[in-house]
Amino acid sequence: MRINDRLSYFLREDSTNNYDISYKHHVVFWIIYFVFNTLRWGSVHDDLIYSLKTNLIGFPIHIALSYFNVYYLMPKFVYNKKYFSYTILVLVSLVIMLLVKFNLTYFLVDTNVMPEAPEVINTLTLNYAVTTMLGELYVVSFVTAIKITADWLQETNKFHNLEKRQLTTELKFLRSQVSPHFFFNTLNNIYSLTLEKSDKAPEVVLKLSELMRYLLYATKKPKQDLKNEIECIQNYIDLERIRFDDSLEVNMQLSGDLENKKIAPMLLIPLIENCFKHGASKNIGKMHIDVDIKVEDDNLFFNVSNTIPEKRKKSKIPDKSGGIGLSNVKKRLELGYDKNDYQLNLNEKDNKFYVELKLKV
Repeated sequence: MRINDRLSYFLREDSTNNYDISYKHHVVFWIIYFVFNTLRWGSVHDDLIYSLKTNLIGFPIHIALSYFNVYYLMPKFVYNKKYFSYTILVLVSLVIMLLVKFNLTYFLVDTNVMPEAPEVINTLTLNYAVTTMLGELYVVSFVTAIKITADWLQETNKFHNLEKRQLTTELKFLRSQVSPHFFFNTLNNIYSLTLEKSDKAPEVVLKLSELMRYLLYATKKPKQDLKNEIECIQNYIDLERIRFDDSLEVNMQLSGDLENKKIAPMLLIPLIENCFKHGASKNIGKMHIDVDIKVEDDNLFFNVSNTIPEKRKKSKIPDKSGGIGLSNVKKRLELGYDKNDYQLNLNEKDNKFYVELKLKV
């Protein structure tokens, strides 16, 4: 599953990835724990009634102490790094619990408050105190661990959902950024033609309107048909051919099966645009741009190259775009695809600039 698909999946599942513990979870947990403990100690004492009585006394204490720790002591002291105060209050709570449990067991169940011990215990002994407090500490720790785990899962889930929303927002911004940048450069071209009072200006405007129609709809979708994207590229090249006339030679080759192939919209246009902007528009004399688009299985091989300008002339409109196109493509690939789903190489060789993109479609 690719990043865009995972984004959609997790955002759809946001409402179901809820790790809040409801009151029903509390009730079910304590009922299961009570039944298990009753049967366990009933087996140990060989007296189910005695076990039931002691657990009816013990479990309200378990619940009170566990919730006191989870919902009061930890938020107020542990989360505020008041560890000494927390330790003292836990010990005080355990001592109070010990006194309450001893007296309730002694007066309501049996004077022998610890029948599992080798001797009769009817007073507060050190052995009874340590055993009872450790047992209570075990229950409190168990409940606390469940609560901490649930809170961690919930916070992690919120963090990931927030991260995915931010990622989605950034991808939308990058897609929307392509269109203004693209139109800015094309309008520059039209402006140059109008300064020259060229008869080509109306045809360029018409071509631009066709591209605008596609861009207005394409950038709203996370993925676009590869066929539509290539058609947009062809329209763009036709528009540039009108501008440069015979001074530009564009060779475009297309091969492979384009059916049912998807691609992030306006991902390839900046790579083509870069050839014209940094190649043809800054070159005097014959310019060559080669575009090779090939689909093999689920991979798109998009290779484009342009002649590196040997002579430069001053542009009538300063170039202030700051190279948005290529950086935009790199960022969109990083955010929109898994790193194993694409490979982008940029290099210069033999007076030519090459862009090679391999992309899973």
